[in-house]
Amino acid sequence: MKYAIIALSGSQYQIKENDVLTVDHLDSQEGDKGQVNSILLLVDGGQVTLGQPTVKDASVDYQVTKNYLGKKLQVFKYKAKSRYRKTRGFRPHLSDIKILKINPPPKST
Repeated sequence: MKYAIIALSGSQYQIKENDVLTVDHLDSQEGDKGQVNSILLLVDGGQVTLGQPTVKDASVDYQVTKNYLGKKLQVFKYKAKSRYRKTRGFRPHLSDIKILKINPPPKST
């Protein structure tokens, strides 16, 4: 089984090929392709490659499938006995990406 752990948008994700991830908004249009070079761990069958801090010359290709606003979150502040209450809403900007290919580093002989 081939999978990797990548760092993208300030978070770490475990991915496999053809996975669809929801990540923080990427500055790309729907249908655009991109590449992630910050691979922290790469497992290809029984071979494990651990990055220090990243795996050199490895990359992951992805395609942005959707940009959208997430579910509304409510933030509520309250202080007892002082009649202080504040409600505020927030909707995060999100992107769905599809992992196209995990590119391992070239084999050295």
